[in-house]
Amino acid sequence: MKIGLFLTNQHQSNTDMMLRLEEQYTMAHHARDNGWSSLFSGQHYLNEGNQQLQLIPFLARLQAEAGDMTMGLGILLSALHNPVYMAETIASLDVICKGNFICGIGLGYRDVEFDAFGVRRGQRVKRFEESLQLIKKLWTEENVSFISDYCTLDGVTMPLKPIQKPYPPIWIAANNDNAVKRAARLSDAWLINPHATSQTVINQMELFLQERNAANLPIPHEIPAFREIFCAKNRSEAIQIAGPFISEKYAAYSAWGQDKVMPTTENFAQPFDDLLVDRFVLGSPEECLEQLRPLWEQCGVNHFIFRTHWAGMPIESSIKSMQLISNELIPMMQQVSPKVHR
Repeated sequence: MKIGLFLTNQHQSNTDMMLRLEEQYTMAHHARDNGWSSLFSGQHYLNEGNQQLQLIPFLARLQAEAGDMTMGLGILLSALHNPVYMAETIASLDVICKGNFICGIGLGYRDVEFDAFGVRRGQRVKRFEESLQLIKKLWTEENVSFISDYCTLDGVTMPLKPIQKPYPPIWIAANNDNAVKRAARLSDAWLINPHATSQTVINQMELFLQERNAANLPIPHEIPAFREIFCAKNRSEAIQIAGPFISEKYAAYSAWGQDKVMPTTENFAQPFDDLLVDRFVLGSPEECLEQLRPLWEQCGVNHFIFRTHWAGMPIESSIKSMQLISNELIPMMQQVSPKVHR
């Protein structure tokens, strides 16, 4: 069982970003020094209400703090970007990370981002799939040609190649059922989102496995899942401390339209007491273990990536949660046996 840390690069608009960056280093150091396996962070643009450090420079800088931890994009919004830029940039990250790197990508869902980058409705999925195919060609082939309205290549070769061969593991984040099926066809792993209930994830894992089987693709050896988690003395205390910050985050997701790209059973515009049921992992280490159990027992998750800090939360609270995760939860999780799909 691998345990990773998702670092928050979104912070309140009136905060000191240099100080917040130092706090993220502190969290990374704790993870590095206490046996966590990986570091991830994410990407958005034009983040109303929050400042956000951009993913690529943030991750490259974090690598210097990470020791032997795997670094991961969680995720790069690949439909927004030119595929040559992505191929060169991701290859550069793989070199910087000495081949200990995961390429997480996703389609995205916010109209303000698509509009800003000139990606039209009706072209988003096509561009996402075409770009991924072209990126793989640039990593593995010579004399690559390609013509579209966003990129034209005429027999070009990209000299910089990834360290990992043929290229880094590609994990695709997906929220709704069609996106999960797309991830099954195109990725090395479906990066399970932190927003859905455990029951939704269990249902979608069946879709993922069916689609892999239909495409004659093997079951991924790594099944990763993001989860929102906060460890405290008990569930009541965890909700009291973390609840206001998670609630604010999911109100923002609702305003952005995140739940509109989720299965129809998901709705973020509901009272927090209802929203947290079967969704957020909150409580003592023992309670958190039980809340995570369905994901490894039924879905086979063997790489959890935990976010335990949200915009505005005092870093001291997050470190206390991490200490409980490191000292009590992770040792218990190392004893479990995730389901192996056949």
